[in-house]
Amino acid sequence: MKHRIQALRYLVSAFALGCAFSLVGFAQAASGNQTKPATPPKEWPTDRVGGIIAEWTRAKNWTKEYIDKMPEDAMSFKPIPEVRSFAEQMIHLASANFFYGVRGTGATNPYQGKDLTKVDEYKTKAGLTKIVMESYDFVINSVKVMDAAKLEERSVARGTNTPRAEFLVMGFEHQTHHRGQTTIYLRMKGVTPPPEPF
Repeated sequence: MKHRIQALRYLVSAFALGCAFSLVGFAQAASGNQTKPATPPKEWPTDRVGGIIAEWTRAKNWTKEYIDKMPEDAMSFKPIPEVRSFAEQMIHLASANFFYGVRGTGATNPYQGKDLTKVDEYKTKAGLTKIVMESYDFVINSVKVMDAAKLEERSVARGTNTPRAEFLVMGFEHQTHHRGQTTIYLRMKGVTPPPEPF
């Protein structure tokens, strides 16, 4: 009798396990057979002005992530005394965005003649975020109202007759360079820099 009860328990357990495995297999098969609609890829703008706006917008968002990640008390941090602080790097980046935005679009610099590095408000995290984001918005909004033909207008800079579009390229390179420099600032504060968005 005892052996029959054990055999019966074994049989019931085996049956229960079989049912469980069958249900799991059914669920996996059912979920695998459901075709989820593919998310269409984002379309990159086909026009030149739209492409410039998209690149500067991507750069703006990435730079904001850098500022967001840096602790408030590290705005004045310098890896070594001879270099700019984190805030000074970002203020320099913003100043150049205004400069290259003017050269590239012909818009009027709202801070013409002002040394942004001398404004204490911009050395706090909130103030720094404000002026840096404003500098990107200045470039983006100035490009948005441009006719693509204006990108080919030329002006002399450093002895070279340069198209407006090239000033926007130079500005983009400049902001990339200085944001990149602050990667080591974040690392030295124990912060992992944000990955490149695309």
